[in-house]
Amino acid sequence: MKIKKYKLRGSLLTAGLMAAAGLLNVQADETCQSPYMPRITGQEDVVYVWTLGMEGLGDEQDKMVTVDVNPKSPAYGKVVGSVSVGGRNEAHHSDFTDDRKFLWAGGLDTNKIFVFDIHSDPAKPKLVKTITDFVAKSGGVVGPHSFYALPGRMVITGLSNDKDHGGRTALVEYSNAGDFVATYWMPTDPKLQDGGPDKVFADGYGYDVRALPRKNLMLTSSFTGWSNYMMDFGKMLNDAEAMKRFGNTVVQWDLHTRQPKKIFEVPGAPLELRCAWKPEHNYCFTSTALTSQIWLIYEDKDGAWQAKAVADIGEPAKVPLPVDISISSDDSKLWVNTFMDGKSRLFDISDAFHPKQIYEQQIGAQVNMVSSSWDGKRLYFTSSLLANWDKKGADNEQFFKAYQWDGKDLKQQFAIDFIAEKLGRAHQMKFGAYALYGDKKAREPAKKTN
Repeated sequence: MKIKKYKLRGSLLTAGLMAAAGLLNVQADETCQSPYMPRITGQEDVVYVWTLGMEGLGDEQDKMVTVDVNPKSPAYGKVVGSVSVGGRNEAHHSDFTDDRKFLWAGGLDTNKIFVFDIHSDPAKPKLVKTITDFVAKSGGVVGPHSFYALPGRMVITGLSNDKDHGGRTALVEYSNAGDFVATYWMPTDPKLQDGGPDKVFADGYGYDVRALPRKNLMLTSSFTGWSNYMMDFGKMLNDAEAMKRFGNTVVQWDLHTRQPKKIFEVPGAPLELRCAWKPEHNYCFTSTALTSQIWLIYEDKDGAWQAKAVADIGEPAKVPLPVDISISSDDSKLWVNTFMDGKSRLFDISDAFHPKQIYEQQIGAQVNMVSSSWDGKRLYFTSSLLANWDKKGADNEQFFKAYQWDGKDLKQQFAIDFIAEKLGRAHQMKFGAYALYGDKKAREPAKKTN
């Protein structure tokens, strides 16, 4: 196993200068993590799956599930740990602190944040802290979504607010110890709009966050508020007013000061943000859920940042609903999952301005998240989007699936049926490695308790 670890101290400016000097490999699933944390470049041992509880299934609670994914392990392909957090909170996203010792996970409905110790026993995370006052401390932010590590800090994107449960929201910053630091509301100032104040798209919505330290760049994308993401999907699709309540913006921020600099119009709910790693590649990608496009956010020849639609995903008219994306560590490929048709598509992005689809595979009746290893040889998929948006009946497949990529084809290695195992709805994934913590013990599958 190859693990590169950088101990960063001091200001973000210092980290940015280190990156520019080539001392920090920017953007370490494994290819979609914060650049400030240790990176797994070899074989991952486990994948942590943040899982939604299902009514009538097992203990019905949200839980962090640990799956052994090391082919050399006697527990390969098995669940080796599961810790429930109490109730159903609309479990969604999670991420590590910059030292990778703790995993923060949020609930979009209850606004609770759960902090897991993963370094004491990486196979069996322990819930050590629950933050219950996120809304009050943040000044009314609802729906903790993306968690993103900065030096000694955790930046959290909100999806909504407690006044109207719409899409107006903010970035919220905490210390690694779990103390509130500051709230930065998403901008609505028309003077910041790309194209000037005559435009009407500065919606103040939020979703994901990513940074390029060497360019002092932070980006946020946009989605929808509590009133939509907690609504039944079919009902929402038939509600004309609800369908108007989706974000259409990506925001450029000054990473060091956390101040917004520019608002880009990116129609159709731009979701996950993924940035290139090579120092000569000054760009990031996002995909739009409702308009099924890949967008490029890039630095032009004059040093200004711009946004441009560069490719369609499937047949946009059929609304395949792009959800998660994962970029390869050499900036040459981009995996794009589409929820409605259950497919994963691979795009050649060696020319970032002209992505070309070169492969696709059916993963399931529905598919949401994709996580790729640093070497690009292993990909993992999960199924759940949101509790009220997942498909019904037989199409409500809930799984964790592991694949090998040989450069030409995806070959499934194993699959875990999360309903059969009474675990729930498998949502987001994060990688773990025992050697990060000096732990090389063999693991055994967890015993069923239900």
